[in-house]
Amino acid sequence: MYFYPYSLYMNSYYLLGTVFVVIAVVIGLIAQGRVSSAFRKYSRIHARIGKTGADVAREILDANGMADMPVNLTHGTLTDNFNPGNGSVNLSDEIYHGTSLASLAVAAHECGHAIQYHTGYTPIKIRNIIAPVCNIGNYLGWIAIVIGLALGRTKIAWFGFILMLGILLFQLVTLPVEFDASRRGLAILESRYLMSDEVGGARAMLKAAAMTYVAATLQTLASMLRIFLLIAGNSRDD
Repeated sequence: MYFYPYSLYMNSYYLLGTVFVVIAVVIGLIAQGRVSSAFRKYSRIHARIGKTGADVAREILDANGMADMPVNLTHGTLTDNFNPGNGSVNLSDEIYHGTSLASLAVAAHECGHAIQYHTGYTPIKIRNIIAPVCNIGNYLGWIAIVIGLALGRTKIAWFGFILMLGILLFQLVTLPVEFDASRRGLAILESRYLMSDEVGGARAMLKAAAMTYVAATLQTLASMLRIFLLIAGNSRDD
């Protein structure tokens, strides 16, 4: 059987997979909404210690043997990240200059990633190694799937599907990396920077942010399931 674009809409397997994707997207939107809501809430509550996110990040890095790692100001909202390529912690304006619970929580989280990298935390090493391979596999996988379905060669399509599973693997490895970075950051904040009644706010902020990674993984899983069902449906029709 040869594959034609219109057959997507006639394929009950593909349509079932699309339902899963829509559900996953909705979950992702809810998770993103929770992050935005938590950020708005806890960016209005200032930590009594009075230090900025940049101050806290600098002190955490210094205390963990990374005095030479820069803390940079970056553009955008919640664009904060740790860049292992150039060894830097990058904080958005509101986090860099802010003294709120949200600012300190996000800054500590990014420093948690820096500590992971500095101490050789295994999951982050695995993630960094497989990232380029997974990206290439995802690109080649799509090509193989399209060619396989277009020519009616489902073996080629299945090979493409296997290549694309690398992206799911990458996101599954990302989950413990993100949760661990939050755990490290929160422990530091609790021990040195926040009062006992402030810790809950920082924890809630980090928990909401972590759920976006869970939602992203579910979206990828749903997309892979849709592709699986599409190929399986065409296999039955061969």
